[in-house]
This record gives sequence, C-alpha cells and structure tokens, in this order.
Amino acid sequence: MGPGARARPARARRFLLAAFGEPGHAFPAIALGRELAARGHEVCLETWSRWRDDVEREGMRFAPAPVYEVFPTCEQPLKPYQAAVRAAKETRPLVAEFRPDAVIVDILTVAATLAAELEGRRWATLVPHPLPLTEPGFPPFSIGARRPRTPFGAGFWRLLDPAVRRGERMGRDELNGARERVGLPPIDHLHGGISRTLALVATFPQLEYPRRVSTPWVEVTGPLLWEQPYGDTEAPPGDDPLVLVAPSTSQDPQQRMLAAALEGLAGERVRVLATTNRRAPPKPLRVPANARLVDWVSYAREMPRCAAVICHAGHGTLARALVSGTPVVACPAAGDMAENSARVAWAGAGVSLPRRLVTPRGVRLAVRRLLGDEGYARRARGLAAWAAAHNGPATAADAVEAFAVTT
Repeated sequence: MGPGARARPARARRFLLAAFGEPGHAFPAIALGRELAARGHEVCLETWSRWRDDVEREGMRFAPAPVYEVFPTCEQPLKPYQAAVRAAKETRPLVAEFRPDAVIVDILTVAATLAAELEGRRWATLVPHPLPLTEPGFPPFSIGARRPRTPFGAGFWRLLDPAVRRGERMGRDELNGARERVGLPPIDHLHGGISRTLALVATFPQLEYPRRVSTPWVEVTGPLLWEQPYGDTEAPPGDDPLVLVAPSTSQDPQQRMLAAALEGLAGERVRVLATTNRRAPPKPLRVPANARLVDWVSYAREMPRCAAVICHAGHGTLARALVSGTPVVACPAAGDMAENSARVAWAGAGVSLPRRLVTPRGVRLAVRRLLGDEGYARRARGLAAWAAAHNGPATAADAVEAFAVTT
C-alpha cells in the first residue's frame, strides 16, 4: 500500500459536505471529499454551480448551494444571518433526502449547520485557515498582528479583550436570532459556527499559536489542497531566481499588487512569472523584459521551481507555496489574509507587507529581503518536509470517519 493510501472502510458511509463557493473555501472541501470518495464512501458536496464538473470528476455527487454573500452588498442587501436562514430552508431538503452519517460544513456556510441540526444530523466544521479562536493576550483575529513574544505585549492585547468579547457576544446573539427563526434552541458558547464536537483546521500546526486552553475537539490536519487541472507554463528564460506573482481570485480588483510587483521587480536580478488569475486589470500593465504575464498557472506545477511567491495571503495560495518549500511575500487584502500573513511571518517562512507598503519599492525591498536571507527558504523547506510526511486529506478523512462512527 503506497504512502497516504488507506484500506476501504469496513462500512461505506454517507457524507454531506457544504462549502462557500469561493476557491479558498470550496477547494479544501473538494480535497476532503475526493479522499472520502476514494475510500469508498458516498459523498455529496453542496457548493456553487461553477464547481459542478470538478466535483463530479472527483467522484462525488454535486448539489447546487444557495448563493449568498457573507457580507451584504448593494446587490445583496440581506444581512448574513438573514441570508443564512433563507439558505437553511433551501438546504434542509437535501439533508433529509441524502440522509448523511455526518455533515462537514465550511466555517462560512452557516446555513448547512442549521439544516443539519434541523434534520437531527451531527455536523463538523472545516476551517480552511488558522483557527479563529483567541485567548487572553492574543491579538484580535484577522487584524494582522502577531502573537506577542513578551508579557508586556500580551498585557497590551489583554486591554482589548473586553471589546473583542463584546463583539463575539454580539455575533452569538445574531446567530441565536437566526436559530430561533428556524426553530432551533439558543447556544451559550461563542463562535457558534464552529462545531464543538469536531473542527478540522486545515493548516500547518506550525502556523497555529500555542494555546493554554484545551480544545480536544480541534484537529489540525495540515493543508487540504486541490486545484483544477492545468498544464505547464513557460517561464522567462535565464538562470536568475524565479518569482511567482499570484494575486487573489476575489480581492484587489484593481490588480494593485500585480502592478506593483511588475514595476518593482523590473531590472532586478530575478525572473518574474505573473498571472492575472483570469481577472483582467482595469488598464494595461507594462510587462518588463524579465517578466512574463499569463492568465493562469498551475500552482502545483510552478511553485516548486520558484525562489519566492508574492501573493495576497489567501490560505490556499499560501499553503501551496509552503508545501512547495517556497517562502512568500504576503500582501494581505481582506478576510483572513492579514491573519495568514501574520502567521507565516511569525513562523519565519515569509515576509508580511502591509497594504500601505504594497508599492513598487515596497515589493522590491521585500523580495530582496526574502532572497537575501536563507533562513526564510530553510523554514519554508521545513514546512514542506512536514507536509510530505503528513497527508492532510488523509488525516482529515480519518477524523471524519471516526466522527461518523460516533453518530
């Protein structure tokens, strides 16, 4: 039996996965679902219709998810929990019809947790980035601050704990309002969108801050990586270090980071492979002689031959770079990106570049720093070695199988 292979389970089970449709959330769910399907389980993945062909190609049944924005917009004015109530009513018939042994729900997909509870099914959470639970002395999650190294720093962050807890209690109250509207009882604990029976945290343990509070229901699995099939891309010729510029597929619509990287690295002793990720910039970009700009690349194919990756620090892109042993320049834009950026800088496998410094000069200096200090590459290779020895999807599937046995 080869590395990562698993014997077929004694009894095939039925697993329903539900994931928000942006790549950073859908892809980890596809990776887990593929592993479960390969083990002989019947798997249904509810996500956005854009991933139907990919889901079915990986051996799963596809179910279209109700599409709603996590954050309200002019086009989608519903508040998140209002939308979740509506989506839960649309998802409940799927749960009733599929009769899963367990439901595994992406952290943003609150509707599926409500539907699972309404049908009496236990659910687990899939967290596709570091665990967003803080402790006294931790900086607030997602602001981009690192865990303090001194008692003085921890004391400073403790001053903000009352304000952070007020916000968390407000979130719990809003969730309880949604639970009441669908006929479920209230919950007492904070962060109610995270299961207290099983939370799969799909990141490196090296990016998780040490905790004093016991969380036996948390399983840090390692990254759950998946990408659409794509061929090789020709890099610029030469022997200089190759730098990949990999923008987010959902943030930075002006392609500010991409423009800054192309301008800032012109004339540097590097080769630049940059992608628009099929999001055309608002105005044409000047591509220097040492660079090539393409619409799409395979990260799995290209990152292992790179000396550095410049990215917005979406967790999927960040994890793929680290699995490839490649250090990063992280330029966070929104969501969990600032937290991911802080964690990789804390682990010493990359440089964090705040938004105000994402300029041609800022990117140039960050790349020089990354390439000039072998420590970054050494720590990134250490993470790659860990990933090679720890199969993330297999670890997650083991935990899900055990979870289903107890249901």
